Amino acid sequence: MNSVRPSIHLHHPIPNGCQSRNQASHGIRARLGISVDPRRNERPNRSIHLPQVLSNLIDLHLGTFLSSGPDTIAPSYLPEVDVDQMTPTMSPKEDIPVKCHGIHSLSNWDHLIDPLHPWIRREIVKYGEFAQATYDAFDFDSFSEYCGSCRYNSQRLFKQLGLTKHGYKVSKYIYAMAHIDLPGWMERSHLAHSWSNDSNWMGYVAVSDDDESRRIGRRDIVVAWRGTVAPLEWYEDLQRKLEPIGDGDVRVEHGFYSIYTSKCDSTRYNKSSASEQVMGEVRKLLNLYKDRGEEVGLTITGHSLGGALALLNAHEAASSLPDLPISVISFGAPRVGNNAFRDRLKEMQVKTLRVVIKQDVVPRMPGIIFNERLERFEEITGTLDWLYTHVGTELKLDTRVSPYLKRGLNMLGAHSLETYLHLVDGFSSSATGLRVDARRDVALVNKACGMLVNELRIPESWYQQANKGLVRNSYGRWLQPKRDIEDIPSPCKEDSPVLYLNC
Repeated sequence: MNSVRPSIHLHHPIPNGCQSRNQASHGIRARLGISVDPRRNERPNRSIHLPQVLSNLIDLHLGTFLSSGPDTIAPSYLPEVDVDQMTPTMSPKEDIPVKCHGIHSLSNWDHLIDPLHPWIRREIVKYGEFAQATYDAFDFDSFSEYCGSCRYNSQRLFKQLGLTKHGYKVSKYIYAMAHIDLPGWMERSHLAHSWSNDSNWMGYVAVSDDDESRRIGRRDIVVAWRGTVAPLEWYEDLQRKLEPIGDGDVRVEHGFYSIYTSKCDSTRYNKSSASEQVMGEVRKLLNLYKDRGEEVGLTITGHSLGGALALLNAHEAASSLPDLPISVISFGAPRVGNNAFRDRLKEMQVKTLRVVIKQDVVPRMPGIIFNERLERFEEITGTLDWLYTHVGTELKLDTRVSPYLKRGLNMLGAHSLETYLHLVDGFSSSATGLRVDARRDVALVNKACGMLVNELRIPESWYQQANKGLVRNSYGRWLQPKRDIEDIPSPCKEDSPVLYLNC
């Protein structure tokens, strides 16, 4: 049987420094991952890795569409960069119990998104900061004994990250593993006797306190899911295989589902799966506050891979707790399931707000080549169970509206959650630029990337521990410190009789 080989035709101007179109062609082929010999005018080697070609082709396309390079400074027609240092970094809170139905009710978001209502904007940023906390507290230092865990115990998490202003308390940590090889999402220590070789801290469950519950009009249970430290790497690790879940035609991506459901009796932290951990805690909190006669709702948030896990979590919660109002607010999330998965979530009245940046590639995965084109013909072809599709209402952002962000191709910066939160805080409508009274600190954008224009003088990837975590002992030698005993991760009560400090 003859195999079909990809045929790619590129029409790009000759790059600077190339003396001929032949040299330019060699450069483009090399960036696409196609083997060429620059010394001879020969046909490229067709034995190539197609996903790598497609991924590199995205780089070329976006680079041509946006500008000449990642270091391009904002054009001169944009407003002068001016950051007011003497203003608060967040908008004031409003009491919104009457308006809460617009945020968490079973109606659609559409009438509140474009233009974006101010109190909706603030709530989106709040949940985005809950998702950002899963990165800020995550230990991904491979030289650390506790690589892959949270740096702080659950009682100290929000205090350490300055999130006490939101009025929530963490009630449980979530750990995840996978029964398939997905090396791009898993962080492991180099040390042989690390805290865990098969589990990672994947997020947490939190609940609103009395004051916040009065403000928003209900007791709010929040689940925040962590994405990956290097999110652009796991695209190659996706199985791109739709797996059936439940009854009917509902199918979801095999790799995401494995992370959500995998468990193993021989592990210390995943004797129960992430699914079982989170649903057990949600049920416990729901019963607690329902018994008090309170109205309770569930909001699930996550960025990147975390946004995919948020949808799987919402599907399970809606299936098993049909009377619980459920909302999902995701940032830069990939596609998760097929059309039947989307339709099932809609039938169960799960409200989903999907925040995406136009220049971010991850929300187009999996299925960047086929999905957008074939979905246009759904009326003719009918529902195609093997296609991936997005879920819910989309809030689309554009990096080009902000005078603080660099122009040019910056895939990491465009996918960064802090870039998302900067653009949400500045968004008024699709017809206007960045609002002049945006409050959020612009410097946060460069926490883990270099997206800000140089005029702001904010260093790239500045968010890190002092001396990269090393401390000097009493003899003057630098070494990795031991954690305080209260911050050492321990299994949860049902798994072990040891101290339960970080679960």
